[in-house]
Amino acid sequence: MGYIELMDISKSYNKQSNVLNGIDLQIEEGEFFVLVGPSGSGKSTLLRMIAGLEEISGGTLKINEKVVNHLPPKDRNLSMVFQNYALYPHLTVEQNILFGLHAKKVDKQVQKKRLEETAKMMGLSELLNRKPRELSGGQRQRVALARAVVSEAPLCLMDEPLSNLDAKLRANMRIEIRRLQKKLGLTMVYVTHDQVEAMTMGDRIMVLNDGIIQQVGEPIELYNKPANLFVATFIGSPKMNLGKAKIKNDQLIIEDALTIPFEKMDVPESIQNRKLVIGLRAEHMPHGNETQQVQHVEIVNVEHLGNETLVSFEIGTELWTAKWLGQWLIQVGDRVPVHISVENMCFFDAETGDLIKAAAFTRKQEVVLR
Repeated sequence: MGYIELMDISKSYNKQSNVLNGIDLQIEEGEFFVLVGPSGSGKSTLLRMIAGLEEISGGTLKINEKVVNHLPPKDRNLSMVFQNYALYPHLTVEQNILFGLHAKKVDKQVQKKRLEETAKMMGLSELLNRKPRELSGGQRQRVALARAVVSEAPLCLMDEPLSNLDAKLRANMRIEIRRLQKKLGLTMVYVTHDQVEAMTMGDRIMVLNDGIIQQVGEPIELYNKPANLFVATFIGSPKMNLGKAKIKNDQLIIEDALTIPFEKMDVPESIQNRKLVIGLRAEHMPHGNETQQVQHVEIVNVEHLGNETLVSFEIGTELWTAKWLGQWLIQVGDRVPVHISVENMCFFDAETGDLIKAAAFTRKQEVVLR
């Protein structure tokens, strides 16, 4: 039994088509749970339903074993951090942080004690007399976080709180939020469309698309064993390389352009007569050498990132990307050897999009890690 339980939750604005369909989910106490998906997938709507800001059309929502479907937000014992910070421009940092406690008529001495502790924790002690317009984006975000923390609510909801920050500040704030959550033991539900945020912050991730749960699991599970083609392309950067494939005469033919020999034991007989889509992660296509089975490909794009190099090439009509550690002096137009192996591939059903077989490479890695 989870701290938050969603049972067959649905949401409709016109009583005909649902924005969310049959959401069944449990979020454990003290867990950092991330809702991720593209724009319009329903993740912010789901968060607002947990908060009590959106009415639940169907199903049951429990928080701490109590049905809260019809409870107003103030009675759900939670805090929320919004995308736009939602700070009052005419109030000081101190007044913004204490606004919720003041509204609840919390004792002044308790307010002062909580303010001092929270401001010190968030690095805001020197900024308490400033107005929001005098703060940077990162400082405003910390004020919004401090307002949530000072409430001492055990549940904190965050709706894309870092999307307005630059890349460097966003990376720093990810660490701060994660550290804060662990230090305070909060149950945190975090909405983002950024899969990097989801992978680096979440204890578990739920991938949502068109109001339907695609997969729930630990970040590395979603990366190694995506339940379907949507998860495979949404989780991971660069995205998983995909290609339509068929098996013929002990050879895997991809996009009618690439032929890979394989041992029968590498591919179960049950999938050898099906229409397939194969998936291959960028890091699982190393630069080939004389001891390996290699494919020579023509490079159409190179990205030098310093610590790694991304090279792109065409397989039929598909553009694939390989990720190589280090710096490689390769130019567009060069033909280079790439090691492409069946054991590193995920196999998906071309008609349903569902995963049939995960890459054998990932299973080997899991054994080593244990």
